[in-house]
Order: sequence, then structure tokens, then C-alpha cells
Amino acid sequence: MELLFMEPVFKEAIWGGTKLRDVFGYEIPSDTTGECWAVSAHKNGDCRIDGGKYDGRLLSSLWEEKPELFGNYPGDQFPLLVKIIDAKNDLSIQVHPDDAYAKIHENGSLGKTECWYVLECEPDTDIVIGHHAKDHEEMESMIREQRWSEFIRKVPVKKGDFFQINPGCLHAIKGGTLILETQQSSDITYRVYDYDRLSDGRPRQLHVEQSIDTIVAPFEETVTKPVAVKVSGAVQTHLVTCEYYSVDKFDIDGVFSKDFKRYFTNVSVIAGKGSVNGISLETGSHFIVPAGFGECRFEGRMSLICSNPE
Repeated sequence: MELLFMEPVFKEAIWGGTKLRDVFGYEIPSDTTGECWAVSAHKNGDCRIDGGKYDGRLLSSLWEEKPELFGNYPGDQFPLLVKIIDAKNDLSIQVHPDDAYAKIHENGSLGKTECWYVLECEPDTDIVIGHHAKDHEEMESMIREQRWSEFIRKVPVKKGDFFQINPGCLHAIKGGTLILETQQSSDITYRVYDYDRLSDGRPRQLHVEQSIDTIVAPFEETVTKPVAVKVSGAVQTHLVTCEYYSVDKFDIDGVFSKDFKRYFTNVSVIAGKGSVNGISLETGSHFIVPAGFGECRFEGRMSLICSNPE
């Protein structure tokens, strides 16, 4: 059995920039590249395996044909999606549906629960999480009357911050922020406001009715309390466990060994370099540890974010 290294898929965006090249060294399609889909089997961005016996195979095909690699995890689609997002400019004010709403209204898609680890951000940056409406009726009137400054809740953000974004939570990454996102494998986003920006001379599509349907009001903040513990060769910080995933950060200095027990584990190198079982790693490497793989021996100085389905 071998580690499954990923060939990322890149997405251009009106708000994207060049940090995926500048920070991670990726070959990006343009200077407005917003997303790296680093571990994905979604039809809108299906990663290929890079090297080894499955070289060139789509992750989605391995999921279908080799379920034992993923611990025979239940479900008909690979459950998670790991992205790096470069927000040079503000993303739209948006919301994602839950599984129940997406299944009915989005052709059986999964909903979108997600979480953000802030890799970098410019000084005095903030992000949008939540809103100030006291109930659903006020939320709807604020949206229809476009009372954005009154409606939108902003919070300051700094490098190393972590946020869990549940379905129904109004949110937006703001310009000057680079994040790693772990999410359900879904590409459903409802834009409620986009600053009246034009794309190719036309306003971008909004989804006002779907947004009103799905935004939870009043806003319910999800507080995460990351816990760091020293282990041999590393500091492990547990970031979150929810219904869909568990996410941890490992800051490795020297030699660190781990047997990832549960189903399969997505691993992203977010800083530094080193090796795993003798295979060289650098910032921007992404791989899956298959179920039952056994021990991973990491050597070097690097930071990893690891996720597995619950």
C-alpha cells in the first residue's frame, strides 16, 4: 500500500491573485487564481493521483473501484474537499445549504459545512461571519432593502485563526487572506451580495431567495477551542470535530511518527519541508494516507493540516 499524492486543480476567480504561485510555487493558470482544490473527487475539480501505481487515475475513480483504500467509508461520493483559497479581493457575502436543502434543491448534492485555517493575512484584515438580524423576518427585510452595513457582522482575523462555518452561517473571506479550507465535498454557494461587481461586463449571479431560505436567524456563533499538546517530535493541535470531519494541525520539528487509524486521512503541508517514509515533502504537498496504511514517519521541520471523515 502507498500514499496517494494529489495533483491539484486550480480555479480562477474575479477575487483571486498570485499567492498560490508566490507562496506554494504552483503553476497557476493566471494572475487571478483564487482556489487550489488540493484533495478533491468532486466533478467540478477531480484531482489525479501523482505518481505510484495509480499515477494519473482520478480520485473519484479510485473511490468507486478501490473502496478499501478509504476504509469502505459509507456513501456514494468522496466526502471531503480540501482547498487553499487566495482572496486578493473580497469574496461575495454568501451562505451554504445543509444536506437536506441541497438534496432537494441541488440535484442530490451534499450540503456544505466547512472550516478555515488562516495561513496568512494582511494587517487589520477582517472577515464576515454572521449577521445582526434578530430574527428571520428582520434578516429578510435587511437583505431586500440592501441594508448591508447594518446587516453584516465582521470580525478581525490574524494568521493562525481557525473558524468553523456551518450551513446557514452568512460569511465571506475578505481581501488579503490566504486560508486552507476543509469542507464537505460540495460546490454549492448562494451569493446574497457581491458589491455590485461586474464580471465580463455583467453583474455576477445572486441567489437571494435561496439565501433567505437557508440563512439561520438569529446568528448562532460556533466557537471552537483548539487544544495543543506536545507529542514526541511535534505539537498536535486539535482544531475541530464535527459531524462530517475531524481536523488537526501538526507542527513537526525532528522525527514524528503517527499511525492514522480512522478511515483515511488527508494531509496538506502548509509550511516547511521534510519527508514522510523517505518521500520528500515541501510546502504545498498534499496526499491521502489510505485506511490501514500503518505508520507514517515524518522527518523535518514542517506544519501539516490533517483531516479525516467522521
